[in-house]
Amino acid sequence: MGTTQTVMENKLYFTNIQMRNSLIQIEDQMAHTPWLPTVILGINRGGCIPGVYLSHRLNVPHEPLDIRLRDHKSIPDIDRLNTNFNKGERILILDDINDTGSTFNYITEHFGKPDSVKYGAVINNKSSLARIDYFGYEIDKSKNDQWVVFPWEEWDK
Repeated sequence: MGTTQTVMENKLYFTNIQMRNSLIQIEDQMAHTPWLPTVILGINRGGCIPGVYLSHRLNVPHEPLDIRLRDHKSIPDIDRLNTNFNKGERILILDDINDTGSTFNYITEHFGKPDSVKYGAVINNKSSLARIDYFGYEIDKSKNDQWVVFPWEEWDK
């Protein structure tokens, strides 16, 4: 990733600067294609902060998409995805990390993957079971299985 990363206790501390650089990379990847989103759906919770940042940068709306598969018993809710799709929006679904791929695969299994829906993450794990369209940084947890800690998760670091 970059020289500003901090590694402690088998954790990788991702910085605000790295997050912003990652979003710039995602924007750059989209700029080199004919596809740009008209709405960003940030995966609750990790994708909401980068989703809001990117929505301001691209001047498009942001809405949370409530899919929490880890540590929660709530039923995932893809109603916002259905609503925006039915309105003809070009939807970027954004998360902080494409780790195992379970969140993106859940969406694909329950919604499909039409051309108007793209997936992005601040960090992409090469060994994830899901393939995404856009990412800023890439790691490989099959070679170095570190827990990634984002700035909004531990304020004291």
